[in-house]
Amino acid sequence: MMRKKKSGLHTLGYALFLCLFTVGVCAETSIAILDFELSDVTMAPKIPAEIERTASIKAMLEGELKRAGYKIISIDLNAQHEANSGFGYLFDHNDVAAELGKKVGADYVLVGRLHKPSFLFAYLMGHLVKTGSGGLIENYVVETKGGDKKLTLKAVETFASNMDKNLDNIYTPPPPIRTPR
Repeated sequence: MMRKKKSGLHTLGYALFLCLFTVGVCAETSIAILDFELSDVTMAPKIPAEIERTASIKAMLEGELKRAGYKIISIDLNAQHEANSGFGYLFDHNDVAAELGKKVGADYVLVGRLHKPSFLFAYLMGHLVKTGSGGLIENYVVETKGGDKKLTLKAVETFASNMDKNLDNIYTPPPPIRTPR
């Protein structure tokens, strides 16, 4: 008789564990991605093509992370500008970036920058911040050559893959596109 009770409690405990584990696995990790800033220190800074490329990075990154299963949460551009006391402020102040993400219910906030020290290459940079603690999870830097849209997308895919390693590890970058010879 005592064995049946233990077995029933064991089964109930196991079922409860499975339910909690399943809920945890199915819960979406939410990320707010701020607009990327352009840090162009070349001899011809802020040309329209670089401004356009920088503006496209956020949408590309959101697309890659959505495809992987992350929940992307928008932050009003006015709220972002209001919190940003000047160029690089949010990049350097994780606590302020975390508050922005926390206000919209995101688990994480990514503050990004396109740093262009040369006409030949640029760096996609980002700080992933946990909104609950305001702590920096990781600092990412991915190099991209030239300003070609395909190369920028490959850098964004690498960036998403690097972020995913610190989060849910669910992202699979698309296979390379082969062009006929």
